[in-house]
Amino acid sequence: MARPLTVVQLLPALHSGGVERSTLEIAAALVAAGHRSVVISAGGRLVAPLVAAGSKHFALDIGRKSLRAFATMRRLREALARLKPDVVHARSRLPAWLGWYALRGLPQPRPRFVTTVHGMNSPGRYSGVMLRGERVICVSGAVRDYVLAHWPGTDPARLRVVPRGVDPAQFPRGFQASADWQANFAAEHPALQGGPRLLMPGRGTRLKGHADAIELLAGLRAAGSDARLWLLGALEPGREAYVAELEALAQARGVAHAMVISPPRADIREAYAACDLVLQLSRQPEAFGRTVVEALSIGRPVLGWGQGGVGELLRELYPAGDVAPGDAAQLLQRARALLAQPAPLPARVPYTLAAMQAATLEIYGQLVEP
Repeated sequence: MARPLTVVQLLPALHSGGVERSTLEIAAALVAAGHRSVVISAGGRLVAPLVAAGSKHFALDIGRKSLRAFATMRRLREALARLKPDVVHARSRLPAWLGWYALRGLPQPRPRFVTTVHGMNSPGRYSGVMLRGERVICVSGAVRDYVLAHWPGTDPARLRVVPRGVDPAQFPRGFQASADWQANFAAEHPALQGGPRLLMPGRGTRLKGHADAIELLAGLRAAGSDARLWLLGALEPGREAYVAELEALAQARGVAHAMVISPPRADIREAYAACDLVLQLSRQPEAFGRTVVEALSIGRPVLGWGQGGVGELLRELYPAGDVAPGDAAQLLQRARALLAQPAPLPARVPYTLAAMQAATLEIYGQLVEP
């Protein structure tokens, strides 16, 4: 890009999650390249690191569905008029609708409009706003295929596949947690000490497939393995009833003593390193599957349902971990095999953070200065 740009990213909030992480990653890349980075959201715990890294944050609740949405859109239009961005990048459906209408009320030349389809959104007009970007970023080939299948009128020329990525320096092959970390981990979670550890990172929602992981643990232990299961991230405020369901299932299967359900934590790299097999069992197709590339980058085998972005990654990078969705018998067989003798890992994981950042900034530049 020949000149500094102002890029505004729109999303509901900055608490946690893949959309939020991608927002911060692109914000950091913009600042590093000398551009002006602004994020508009309702706020959250990630505002502090966003601002510390050189971006600006404008607090506006653009993710709340309410009768005040029209007034929110007018406030958003006023903010954009003051900011005079070159590009407005919407990452979620309601912010995209508000952003699209806000831009229509600005004088020409208007900012260029970019959207990212982060998930397999429900087909229909509401989700279709994500296809109104002048460039539509799809986070995987699976997402691109989904978009074209459910919105067949979409011009394929506007779609750009930009896979998410990891920083190899943050997830280096062969990483080992420190002795102090391991000692603290053992004291914190004695139920995870003993046999091979299975790790399943994921939010506390039924769609993540925690019950399938518990059934797998029961199958492994019935087959003679002293396997342990760590459901990392499932224990969240507001998810108490769901966690109680999981605990009841573990009790019924006789594996509660070999399982831990814990809140999200920042040391995911150490968590991967401390475990023998990483699970990705989302019952709904994932758009990308960052867990897969993070774990493989560290050097840990991954086992998952072969659908969506997760299946796409496993087929390319680790076919031994690719299981037909819902096939519990095959899942158990593959888990036993991988715990006994992990299949060779890919020599390198090509999905890097730097590649994702460069591709996104290139899209901005091509729109502004074609």
